[in-house]
Amino acid sequence: MNRDDKDFLRQIGFRIRERRTAMNLTQAALAETCGLHRTFIGSVERGERNVAVLSLRKIATALRATPAELLAEPDDPGDGR
Repeated sequence: MNRDDKDFLRQIGFRIRERRTAMNLTQAALAETCGLHRTFIGSVERGERNVAVLSLRKIATALRATPAELLAEPDDPGDGR
């Protein structure tokens, strides 16, 4: 896995963590809602896992988001938008 891939996974994890904390959920609570393990959620949030699409869908549903929202790269403030 190259550096760009690792950065991409960290960005996804950051967006998941942001939504989870905004909903006042612990990693354990999110994991229970998703039917996934707490340590799995933690490793996804740290960008250590290349999360499968079906797991990402479970996480997104629990966070009341779409997988696309979690995958979307933030707009570059210098791109004129």
